[in-house]
Amino acid sequence: MKRRLLFLIVFFVAVSGIVIAAVSEQDARKQGELQSGMVQPELQTEKLTLAQAAILGVVEGITEYLPVSSTGHLILAGHFMNLIHYSDKTGIFGKLIDKDKMEALNSFDIVIQLGAILAVVGLYRNRIGQMCAGLLGKNPKGLKLLGLLVVAFLPAVIIGLPLDETIEAYLFGPVPVAWALAVGGVVMIVVEYFYRKDKSTGRIRDLDMVTFRQALIIGIAQVLAMWPGTSRSMITILAGLLVGLDMLAAAEFSFLLALPTLMGATTVSAIKHWDVLTQIAGIDGIVVGLVVSGVVAALAVKGFVKWLTHHGLTPFGIYRLIAAALVFWLLAR
Repeated sequence: MKRRLLFLIVFFVAVSGIVIAAVSEQDARKQGELQSGMVQPELQTEKLTLAQAAILGVVEGITEYLPVSSTGHLILAGHFMNLIHYSDKTGIFGKLIDKDKMEALNSFDIVIQLGAILAVVGLYRNRIGQMCAGLLGKNPKGLKLLGLLVVAFLPAVIIGLPLDETIEAYLFGPVPVAWALAVGGVVMIVVEYFYRKDKSTGRIRDLDMVTFRQALIIGIAQVLAMWPGTSRSMITILAGLLVGLDMLAAAEFSFLLALPTLMGATTVSAIKHWDVLTQIAGIDGIVVGLVVSGVVAALAVKGFVKWLTHHGLTPFGIYRLIAAALVFWLLAR
C-alpha cells in the first residue's frame, strides 16, 4: 500500500508540476508585458485548412513512434507548406522562427499527439490494465511497471521543462532538424551493428525484468530527444538496447513511456495556447488532426513491431541520412 501511495504521489507531483510551471510562466510573461507597457506581437491569424490539418495528422501519426522524429518531420512539413514564420534574427543555424507567430502551429503539432497517445492506449490496453490493477493492489508486476515509467518520465520534467522555450527559439527550424536526422542516422546504424554482434543470451525480453536503474538511464537519454529531429522513439529504443534490453522489449518500453511524456506535453500546450490554437485550427481542424494521427499511428506501431522482428533499425538510419541530405539539398536551391 505504501509503495502504491508513493508512486501515485510522485506521478501526481510530476504532472502537476508541469501544468503549474506552464501556467505560472504564461501568467508571469503576461504580467511583465503589462507592467512594461509592451504590446504583444500580432499572432498568426491565417487558419489551417482541413487538408493541412489532415496532412499534419498523417505526418504525426506515421512518425511519432518510428525512430525518425515526429517533431522534426512536422517542422519540415510546415516549412515546405509555407506555414513557418521566421523572424529577422539569426542564430548559428540560420534564421530563427518567430515564436509569437508560431505558438499556435507548434501547439497544434503537439496537441494532435493525443491521437497517437490514444492509439498506443488501445494497442497496449492489456499492459495499461496491468498497471491499473497494480494501483489497486492486485498486480505487483503492473505496479512495478508503472513505477519504472514514472522514474523514466521524471528527467524530462526536471531537465527538459526549463529548456523548452530556449530549444523552441533556437532549434525549431529545418537546418537543426536536418543535422539531427543525419547524426541520429549514423548513431542508429552504429548501435544496431554492435547489438547484432552481441551474441549473449542475457538480454531482457520481458519488461517485468527491467530495473529502476535501467529505466532512469532511458529517461535521462530521452531528454536528448528535445532537439527536434533526434526522435524520442530512437533515443529511448537505443538507450534500452545499451542497458541490456532486447529490441522488442526496448520498443515496447519506448511506446509506454510515450504515454506520460506526450500527455504532459499535450496538456501543457493545450493550457497555454488554447485560444490561439482554436483561432488558427478551429475545433474541426483539431478533431481532424487527432483522428487522422490516431488511426495512422495505430497502423504505424503495429507495422513497426513486425518490421523490427525481421529488419531492425538500420533501414531507418539509412532513411534519416537520405532525408537529411534531401533537406540540405532543397534548402540550398
